[in-house]
Amino acid sequence: MTTWLITGCSTGLGRALAEAVLEHGDNAVVTARDVSTVQDIADAHPDSALAVALDVTDDGQVAAAVAAAEERFGAVDVLVNNAGYGYRAAVEEGEDTAVQRLFDTHLYGSVRTIKAVLPGMRARGSGTIVNLSSIGARISPEGSGYYAAVKAAIESLTLSLRKEVAPLGITAMVVEPGGFRTDFAGRSLTQSAEPIADYADTAGKRRKENDTAHGTQKGDPAKAAAALIRVVESDDAPYMLLLGNDASDGFRAALDALRTEVDAWESVSRSTDFDD
Repeated sequence: MTTWLITGCSTGLGRALAEAVLEHGDNAVVTARDVSTVQDIADAHPDSALAVALDVTDDGQVAAAVAAAEERFGAVDVLVNNAGYGYRAAVEEGEDTAVQRLFDTHLYGSVRTIKAVLPGMRARGSGTIVNLSSIGARISPEGSGYYAAVKAAIESLTLSLRKEVAPLGITAMVVEPGGFRTDFAGRSLTQSAEPIADYADTAGKRRKENDTAHGTQKGDPAKAAAALIRVVESDDAPYMLLLGNDASDGFRAALDALRTEVDAWESVSRSTDFDD
């Protein structure tokens, strides 16, 4: 039976995935900073679920969560790095401490859990690591520069990791969701404390007090969870899985725009080598 360790299961995609994994018949280690917020999931599946307190910025809690998973179920077969939250600010507005916390949670939190599960996966010659990114990494909307940056870092890290662990029987992949009807753009969204008036028509339009998208997103978390399980169980999981029509459309538009720019400046790009 496959055992999943999923970070950030209190709400949203993490919770939907934890519930779907358990209904699918697999084991799940469901985690959250406040373990009481996921205890109901474990109580509903006493034989196959384990609720564990996990703050991914805490080295000790990361080690303890993986140890608890291995003690209860023998191994971690699938790691899903889902824990995180949104942060909106114009680049100039971003507070140093807030940005550092964002990177510590999303990027370094993922690195901590990856390093904690890899020894076991290498020993068994199998395993899957799933890192949650965002279509924001591709389209980089105004006001989401720091969030897009941390997700882009996760994507680059994952691609290198994928090449390193593939010969060892391990898969690493990224998931780029679009907008899903979760708390991500509501309660979980943070932003800079002091907006700068000059950015009112760009980053300012996406501040919480001005953004009306929350609660109207097209993405269904239950369908996203089912899709992810299907892909993880496949024999050819991709490096990147897009989830949602808006993610697919945004990705293709960004790719086309970038290709157009690369083509337009190709002669300059190719003019910088030594003349042999």
